[in-house]
Amino acid sequence: MSSEPVEVFRGDELTEGDPTPGMRRQVAFEGRREEGRGLWAGLVHTEPGASSGWHHHGDHETSLYVVRGAMRLEFGPGGADAVEAGPGDFLRVPPHTVHRESNPTAERSTAVIGRAGDGPPTVNVDGPDPA
Repeated sequence: MSSEPVEVFRGDELTEGDPTPGMRRQVAFEGRREEGRGLWAGLVHTEPGASSGWHHHGDHETSLYVVRGAMRLEFGPGGADAVEAGPGDFLRVPPHTVHRESNPTAERSTAVIGRAGDGPPTVNVDGPDPA
């Protein structure tokens, strides 16, 4: 059994997260890497009509839960594949999957992010491999 306490991370105490152009990430907490834990949680906000830069999340597996607005994720060879999700939907982004997010609506989108893995949580890149 663990003797670690349960912790609360207040919404008004989130810190600015790793940047990718076109997105604003806010960190609730990051796992204690010295203990081999790589859990990361936070929020991402995307303004209406905005697209992020291309990036991946290294060895992290990522889960997003769309709270408000919509998210479109482009990925795959040449960025030709895409999925869209709205409020109440979950998205799963596998490790090392180069992608970019956009907000196809006129409303700011917000999603809750959970990541598990090791290393940097975001790696910005020029784009996906060509088709």
